[in-house]
Amino acid sequence: MTARRRTAGILALGFAPLALAGLAAAPAAAHGSLTDPVSRVSACFAEGPESPVSAACRAAVAAGGTQALYDWNGVNIANAAGKHRELIPDGKLCSAANDKFKGLDLPRADWPATAMSAGKHTFRFRATAPHRGSFELFLTKPGYDPTKPLAWSDLEAKPFAEATDPRLENGSYVFDGTIPERSGRQLVYTVWQRSDSPEAFYACSDVTFGGGSAGGGTQDGGAEEGQQGSGGDSGPGTPETAPSAPSEDAIAEGSEKSSVEHNGHGDDDANTGAKVTAAAPAAPAEKTGGNTPEVNTASQDEVLAETGGSSSSTFLAIGGAGALAAGAAVLFASQRRRAIAGGRRGR
Repeated sequence: MTARRRTAGILALGFAPLALAGLAAAPAAAHGSLTDPVSRVSACFAEGPESPVSAACRAAVAAGGTQALYDWNGVNIANAAGKHRELIPDGKLCSAANDKFKGLDLPRADWPATAMSAGKHTFRFRATAPHRGSFELFLTKPGYDPTKPLAWSDLEAKPFAEATDPRLENGSYVFDGTIPERSGRQLVYTVWQRSDSPEAFYACSDVTFGGGSAGGGTQDGGAEEGQQGSGGDSGPGTPETAPSAPSEDAIAEGSEKSSVEHNGHGDDDANTGAKVTAAAPAAPAEKTGGNTPEVNTASQDEVLAETGGSSSSTFLAIGGAGALAAGAAVLFASQRRRAIAGGRRGR
């Protein structure tokens, strides 16, 4: 064997573990939105982008089109890096200053709203592509007027709920917080800042305190699209239905029409990507018998949330491992044949 070939073989085998480590560590892209309390964009997507039920969602489509609803999990800023207040001007908090989502910024008092009360609450953020990061939830101040454009000054200075790398349960991040006392119609503003990327996601969730309708309908036929709604209190003809989060079927079907990179589950980084994560319960831990240690077969989503990996990076790592193993086997067989042949010639 020549020195060059011997060196090539050593390098190929030596870099195999490093290559595998790099493949396994490939980052996933994050996407999602708050679903409890349900965000404006999630509620409107659940109503159906082509024919929304509520006047507010119809107005959002009239202002920004249906694509914004199909991209419900992509209200983001790729290079936010925590500079949310610097990058998002007053009046554009719900769209994150993204013109595609401008319909979400319409100042209306009839957005589909979730009934809430002060005290402990469990929040859920549907993550179609989970990743490490921190959540901050802000509540509007007493006296908030939903008929005026939402400004940063309308929100409390400090978040009332925070969570870093919360548990992933059935495709959603789940964490607890304590809701302050409020009355009437308010708004919860969510910021999800990735810790492995400057990308951040935003969500506006309309809520009502102290009774009143949580429905998104209007009185006597409702306001004209694009105009102020009729308010959050019950009245003649106002449906009492609360807004719904998108179903798993709707998420799967809607992803086919998503314009966000990686079919609605990626980001602006071409080197990252992740498959849609279906909401599925974790499998119970199993024992194989004997002295074999217990094997935890938790859902892949939960493992990825802990490691910061992605479904695609897992499959990529497996494929890369197979390719490297095959290459090493070929190299070993080649060198063995050369050694045998050399031994025969020396006899």
